[in-house]
Amino acid sequence: MPIEVDEDVKKKILAEGRDYRVCTACTGPALVPITVKPPKTNDLKIQIGDNTLYISAVQARYINRVTMSMVYEKEDVDYCPAFY
Repeated sequence: MPIEVDEDVKKKILAEGRDYRVCTACTGPALVPITVKPPKTNDLKIQIGDNTLYISAVQARYINRVTMSMVYEKEDVDYCPAFY
């Protein structure tokens, strides 16, 4: 089943003119520029205009849609707060 990309995510990628990747963060899928998490050879690739949205092979098994709720800040991707 193909993974859908919300229109606002497409607009963000097109407006910024750079490639993005959906990777795994401690709280779930994270949408970040590839400068934060570079793509891997086994990533799923979705063309968005002149740019590419990479989906990690791990996340591709679990998601069916890429949304703006997946956007992470660079400093948050590798940080997992302690939950009490």
